[in-house]
Amino acid sequence: MMQRFDFDPVVDRHGSWCTQWDFVADRFGVEGLLPFTISDMDFATAPCIIEALQQRLNHGVLGYSRWQHNDFTSAIQHWMRSRFATDIEAQSLVYGPSVIYMMAQMMRHWTKPGNEVLIHTPAYDAFYNTINGNQRRVLELPLQRQGNDWQCDMARLEQLLARPDCKVMLLCSPHNPTGKVWQREELQQMAALCARYDVKVISDEIHMDMVLSDADHIPWSQVAQSPWALFTSASKSFNIPALTGAWGIIPHETDRQAWFHALKQQDGLSSPAVMAVAATIAAYREGEAWLDALRDYLQANMQHIAQRLNADFPALNWQPPAATYLAWIDLTPLGIDEQTLQHRLIHQYKVAIMPGSTYGEASRGYLRLNAGCPCSKLDDGLDRLIAALKSC
Repeated sequence: MMQRFDFDPVVDRHGSWCTQWDFVADRFGVEGLLPFTISDMDFATAPCIIEALQQRLNHGVLGYSRWQHNDFTSAIQHWMRSRFATDIEAQSLVYGPSVIYMMAQMMRHWTKPGNEVLIHTPAYDAFYNTINGNQRRVLELPLQRQGNDWQCDMARLEQLLARPDCKVMLLCSPHNPTGKVWQREELQQMAALCARYDVKVISDEIHMDMVLSDADHIPWSQVAQSPWALFTSASKSFNIPALTGAWGIIPHETDRQAWFHALKQQDGLSSPAVMAVAATIAAYREGEAWLDALRDYLQANMQHIAQRLNADFPALNWQPPAATYLAWIDLTPLGIDEQTLQHRLIHQYKVAIMPGSTYGEASRGYLRLNAGCPCSKLDDGLDRLIAALKSC
């Protein structure tokens, strides 16, 4: 019998030390806002994960743990094979506290201060922060919007990759915030260009499970030519980021050994959080049905956003993204100043939605709205957003 999952119930997250709800004032300056901000979801995680965590708690001992065992590595292999038709060698796997940490560590290994790291913009704000914070320079390649899709200018990409100081391309796949799912042909072109100019690739694939359309996510491992690393996690897919923990693939032995040296000897990180290990195993072994039901719900949420926004503002003609639960909304046809809108949203309508300029100045006039929530909350947020837009 097919198991059914209900994503409509509202879980009150107030008072749970929750970044999105309890600490919304850190970014927006006002407490008590209805948040559609940081990319975690308001849903309880999969029941199979809760059960696995409960079993660990019932055991009673929460000592040091390891991840390099068959229970963990075979769960990842199973997931990648069943979901993405990708075979992984267990020895190529690595582990770390988060995708961004792993990305930063690999960037430090492959570059020197002053080197350039290429990113496609608009970009997740942590990309800018991590590159600049490590004294590397951001090399921006703006994606070009074509209808409801975003395209990479391959000729411009080649020009940037050819720069002597460009050492790494940091790929976001699927792309945050646009929700773009890279097609195999695009990935193959980028891989060939990176190989031609000896540019290494770090692929952040944390949204790989969140493709909501008919498109297929293609792991970088299927197209790679130059040295590469792929980092991802079950945290976004199964809403468990607070457990910490991410994993990745570094196929080259020397790069992988350098990774482990930095992780263990330099940073002293040798024991993973046992709850994260247990949760990941449960997710990848037993969570498939829950995830598929969640994606159906998220897709319906995105379609609901389109229906409501386009009914009131036909000029937007907003279409759901191919991936992620983050609605990337172009409001520029309405001619509304971003700062004015944000002031209305925050102070008059008491709602927090990420301004587009967070992801690059060229995206001023966009909004990134987190639709990973029960439809009742989404409707409340849309009521406030639509009223704010009409008042500007």
